[in-house]
Amino acid sequence: MYPVPPPSGRDPFVRRLAAISTAIIVVMLLWWSLPMIESLFTPTEGGVRTVTARGDLAEDERATIELFEKSRDSVVFISTARLVRDIWTRNVFAVPRGNGSGFIWDDAGHVVTNYHVIEGASEATIKLADGRDYKAVLVGASPAHDIAVLRIGIGFKRPLPVPIGTSRDLKVGQKVFAIGNPFGLDWTLTTGIVSALDRSLASGGGGPPIQNLIQTDAAINPGNSGGPLLDSAGRLIGINTAIYSPSGASIGIGFAVPVDTIMRVVPELIEQGRYIRPTLGIEVDERLNERVTSMLEIKGVIVLRVARGSAADRAGLKGAVLTPDGGVIPNDVIVAIQGKSVDTVSKLLGLIDEFKVGDTVRLTVMREGQTREVEVTLQPGV
Repeated sequence: MYPVPPPSGRDPFVRRLAAISTAIIVVMLLWWSLPMIESLFTPTEGGVRTVTARGDLAEDERATIELFEKSRDSVVFISTARLVRDIWTRNVFAVPRGNGSGFIWDDAGHVVTNYHVIEGASEATIKLADGRDYKAVLVGASPAHDIAVLRIGIGFKRPLPVPIGTSRDLKVGQKVFAIGNPFGLDWTLTTGIVSALDRSLASGGGGPPIQNLIQTDAAINPGNSGGPLLDSAGRLIGINTAIYSPSGASIGIGFAVPVDTIMRVVPELIEQGRYIRPTLGIEVDERLNERVTSMLEIKGVIVLRVARGSAADRAGLKGAVLTPDGGVIPNDVIVAIQGKSVDTVSKLLGLIDEFKVGDTVRLTVMREGQTREVEVTLQPGV
């Protein structure tokens, strides 16, 4: 008889490994066969889906659609080019410069847009909503307000002008609608609200900032410039002019030149080809005013010099005394116009620009600690 060897200690491990491997293989086979099993219980032909009735559009949706359809034809697409000369062949050819938006102003074919849309361009082409193209001529521009007026000759089927509203009675929270051509995409509508009022923005003409701008969160992107900002009644309340964005795209901070400014500037551009700013006939300086008023702890605008025979001179205003060492001894300090306080030169010039040449304004002036009111009839600027 031979001795029986003891059972090996590795056998249980091998059996467990085999069992696990078998289980894994079975699970994988089941996983791979699931689609086949599922197909056995799935109809071979797909059923036709039934369209669910939508029902009526919401009232505000209908109003927005109606506003866009009524206003779209009054908005135009503007493409500009600059003429350049080849230094070798001396041939002149047009190089595309950019594009923007605009809107029909009147039945005479005037189109209003931003000045920066056509700045530096030699020619401009205006495309109507129905696809017709027209070469435009520049009627006039005011870089200080970022407004320009073009004109096209429309023989028939003239688009209706945009209805005019007001901006002085706008309220924060009002709905607004912007129509334009962002990034060259034709006739796009964006919506939002009035985010803030009475904003200011540096003008492109080196003059005082544009005052009373409308701030909105309606998406305004490159190409929207010059397009109309409308209220819920479809009336023009501003021109979309700029955005605040580090990336160059809309982040919900856009600005529009108010229609009240447009109504002052555009008629003069059409009539005279340029906008003549109203002035008091005084000399002021932003940096010097800020430094001196801070030192003297006063608020207002120091009149540095009064032009001889000017409106301010006739009203009795008196300029400051400039000392040999560069010091300034104030005489008259303007602290308000028509009851609106003034604390910077930009604010002063912006408020004056709300009037026209020939208008009489009431100045509140401080001299030697005494306050008085003076009426000045505004004169044409240079």
